[in-house]
Amino acid sequence: MTAQLAAQSVTQLAAYSTSTGEAFQFWVLGTVAVIGALCTVFMRKAVHSALCLAGTMIVLAVFYLANGAYFLGIVQVVVYTGAIMMLFLFVVMLVGVTAADSLKETIKGQRWLALVCGLGFGVLLFAGIGNASLKEFNGLGQANANGNVEGLAALIFTKYVFAFEITGALLITAAVGAMVLTHRERTERAKTQRELAEERVREGKHLPPLPAPGVYARHNAVDVAGLLPDGTPSELSVSRTLRERGQIRDVSPEALSDLRALEQRAEERLERTGDTPANRKRAEEASK
Repeated sequence: MTAQLAAQSVTQLAAYSTSTGEAFQFWVLGTVAVIGALCTVFMRKAVHSALCLAGTMIVLAVFYLANGAYFLGIVQVVVYTGAIMMLFLFVVMLVGVTAADSLKETIKGQRWLALVCGLGFGVLLFAGIGNASLKEFNGLGQANANGNVEGLAALIFTKYVFAFEITGALLITAAVGAMVLTHRERTERAKTQRELAEERVREGKHLPPLPAPGVYARHNAVDVAGLLPDGTPSELSVSRTLRERGQIRDVSPEALSDLRALEQRAEERLERTGDTPANRKRAEEASK
């Protein structure tokens, strides 16, 4: 009897006490989770916010695993971080959300509505924390008596079935909204290849293939315009991307003459200083 009472007291003491490792883990990972949550809200780019949210979800999964909720921890990584967050990233990439789009308020009053909803959620959160039992703990043994999966299923489909169904409806609504936003309805019939060719002929556009780029310094250079029969460079022989970036090399007679003048000045300067290829060769032979 005395041994049973001692064992019960030890179990109760372990339920109410926190070890050094648990405290260290909580404060380190909790800080990372809070920083990730704040970065999710305050990051300017939507992709960075989604990545911060993924990090916060991974930290929550570690918390679940540390508290004995192994099934919930694995689901947190596989379903939420691995599937839903990837869905968020694909939606961001497909829709093309930028910082400029986020500053434009398309629905009047949505910021105030979001603020009110946030305050309401905060009140519910603090009320739930305030009503939590801080005096008596059932412990992980009683929660996982029949297995972690069975205990979680009993809570989801009995006590929290309403919240579970609402969450499922929100996820389905988000998926449908993503498909609606990324869908682009075609307003006119797609033109055939023959129609496109006839349109180019009528508008007088360039019909044959584009000319190849020029040849410079013993190698084909895509940033050098090819020369026409009259000697003028062809703008069609270089990529439009390089043209927009200003990365086309100028090989006109004026540019080549400037380059030859620069090389001449460099050779004259080397001759004055005595550092010419012939002098270097003589020095090497003398050293040998």
